[in-house]
Amino acid sequence: MRYISDLKEGEQVVEHYLCTTKQVLKTRAGKTYYSLRLQDKTGTVDAKIWDLNDGISNFEAHDYIKINAMVIMFQNAIQLNVRRLRKSDEGEYDPKEYIKTSDYDIEEMYRELLDYIEKVKEPYLNKLLKAFFVEDEDFIRKFKYHTAAKTMHHNFMGGLLEHTLSVVRICEFLAKQYPIINKDVLFTSAICHDIGKIKELSSFPIIEYTDEGQLMGHIVIGIEWVTEKIRQIKGFPEKLANLIKHCVAAHHGELEYGSPKKPQIIEALALTYADNTDAKLRSFSQIVQDSDQEADWAGYQKIFESNIRKTRY
Repeated sequence: MRYISDLKEGEQVVEHYLCTTKQVLKTRAGKTYYSLRLQDKTGTVDAKIWDLNDGISNFEAHDYIKINAMVIMFQNAIQLNVRRLRKSDEGEYDPKEYIKTSDYDIEEMYRELLDYIEKVKEPYLNKLLKAFFVEDEDFIRKFKYHTAAKTMHHNFMGGLLEHTLSVVRICEFLAKQYPIINKDVLFTSAICHDIGKIKELSSFPIIEYTDEGQLMGHIVIGIEWVTEKIRQIKGFPEKLANLIKHCVAAHHGELEYGSPKKPQIIEALALTYADNTDAKLRSFSQIVQDSDQEADWAGYQKIFESNIRKTRY
């Protein structure tokens, strides 16, 4: 298979890809053309169909398509100029080839996450975590393979698990550095902080916001989910429940970033910094990896409000 990450300017490519978006647009001269976004497991690429001739068969977004295209450069990025296109026939493609997946072993990551759950000694918090991550088979299956985002950090299969584990690792470091932190509260909050994304975002291969995600967002969804599990644990202390729910509510740190509350306990503050650290560094890493390997500079990045450079000399 000719992967998107391997495409070079000037090449002709004949390959099957997943069409994630299709827009019908017009040029300034009034001529209709199609603007597409194509995907495989290595990434995505913009594509244009300027000439809507008989070689372009009917297709829609979310279809697997076979294209004949020329690879060009446009605004320092690869783009495909599609000349011929048809819908792929069943059996011509393997869906696994079109879903970007974590570089780390999913089962190994999950086992490590379970080890962190065993480190939570407070009995009610331990029961809460096991209610999700040990006893709820449907939740476990979805959590292992879900994405952490639509387009930003960890937007791949296993991304939610990878991000959660990374946040917990950072929280473990912070708890060692600052003994005032209640490790059980912090670990529980870190492990649960993004579970709402399972319901906020649809499943692969096409990632979109669900109605629930659009209307409420993963923070509110997560709080509701944690509250539901807590109600099933007889005698769960109300004050302890409020601390966990507050950490989930405040983990974006600022009201303008979607948190209904700002951090008011040290565990919530630690979780905010751990979450932001992993999200930002993973985003930076991905930008560098996806940029022109021959260039030192990766260009201006809106998320960092800066032109970023690779560390080499």
